[in-house]
Amino acid sequence: MNSFDFTDHVQPIHSFDLLKLLADPHRLAILRRLMAGAATLSQLSKLLDTYPARVRHHVKLLEGAELITLTSTHVNGGFIEKYYQATAHAFVINLAVLPQWPQAKTLAVWGSHDLALEMMAQQMQEKEGIPGLLTVAVGSLDGLIALRQGLCQLAGSHLLDVDRGEYNTAHVRHLFPGEEMLLLTLAYRQQGLLVVPGNPRRIRDLVDLTRADVQFVNRRRGTGTRLWLDIQLKRFGLDANFIKGYDVEMTTHLQVAQMVAQGRADVGLAIMAAARPFQLDFIPLFEERYDLVVPAHTSGIPSLQPVFDYLQSAECRQQVATLTGYDATHTGEVLKVQG
Repeated sequence: MNSFDFTDHVQPIHSFDLLKLLADPHRLAILRRLMAGAATLSQLSKLLDTYPARVRHHVKLLEGAELITLTSTHVNGGFIEKYYQATAHAFVINLAVLPQWPQAKTLAVWGSHDLALEMMAQQMQEKEGIPGLLTVAVGSLDGLIALRQGLCQLAGSHLLDVDRGEYNTAHVRHLFPGEEMLLLTLAYRQQGLLVVPGNPRRIRDLVDLTRADVQFVNRRRGTGTRLWLDIQLKRFGLDANFIKGYDVEMTTHLQVAQMVAQGRADVGLAIMAAARPFQLDFIPLFEERYDLVVPAHTSGIPSLQPVFDYLQSAECRQQVATLTGYDATHTGEVLKVQG
């Protein structure tokens, strides 16, 4: 197979047993070789400079863990040669050590980077007797996947369904089939293009990103911002190959703003609130809804109740409203979604 499809051929590792298995340098070397293509025990033994019998032990362990598989058998000079290959082109270690749930004193929130969420975590940390929030910026899509895998208790998301013009509902239904989910609105926020003061490149819209004299800085794959951009590029027939810096990826909105402020990029796509700390100009493009997603069956757990209470408090709305480009009118609203 010549083409490499990121979605189909990257396999997550979310077991500590598998992690221990790959801690052996010989097994890790074998797996990496078989990710590049099929090989026999003899070929692997030359790679490790050891006897085939020793390699066979490691191969059987990797095969039993379903990290590699037997792909073909050939007879060569009276000898049977077995070819093994990895079950994926790449493996992603996706592990987290979290406090025991639901007794945990800290709740994990994985998902899209958001300044209001960071502010909320800070405010809750300062209150006694309620759980704190540990925020991990991994992007909206990966946040929802982490929630499904039990790596966090809430996920922050702003994923647009273009056909319906709705945020988050379609993706939640797809990832949580048969399960009732709650979408807690944190805020509506403005997104647009960040440019240096005075906008010397005269950038006005997405079309300008394809200009040869414009250096762009992007968000990482799986973020709601990146997905929105890719949708709009397709909609307007713009080729990402003509965008200088399209493959330069940042994890957070503030990192995008910093790149522009330092002159390492002429423009980036981010929330309006990220422009203010760096005194950047902002070109508004759209408004989006940012939600915290949680399974409905966990809403009655005492550890989560303070999150609901704080989101629906006047204090939270007042704090969110202080952020540039944020609208707290619907903060605390709850939407039920049936997967």
